[in-house]
Amino acid sequence: MPELGSLEGKQAASLAGLAPVQRQSGSWKGHAYIRGGRASLRQALYMPALVASRFNKDSRALYQKLIEAGKTAKVAITAVMRKLVVLANALLRHNRPLAEYAPCA
Repeated sequence: MPELGSLEGKQAASLAGLAPVQRQSGSWKGHAYIRGGRASLRQALYMPALVASRFNKDSRALYQKLIEAGKTAKVAITAVMRKLVVLANALLRHNRPLAEYAPCA
């Protein structure tokens, strides 16, 4: 994603195909889903998101919060993927490295 660092957070998530799209018409409401964007990027982000949801303190907290709220594991992993893209975009925009975390116990 060469555009990373020059976009807003929602734009970066949408470009990666990780922004939720609502299905609704009038009073009828369907499920939200993700689509569009770059499928290869979504596929490449899956494993880092899985690892981050296990070992990164913030990502693990987000994952656990969503699981406890009744979301499925895939939805929670997709939220972590979106968080990673938005985080990478913000770090590149401000030219900052990722702060190191102490290992999770």
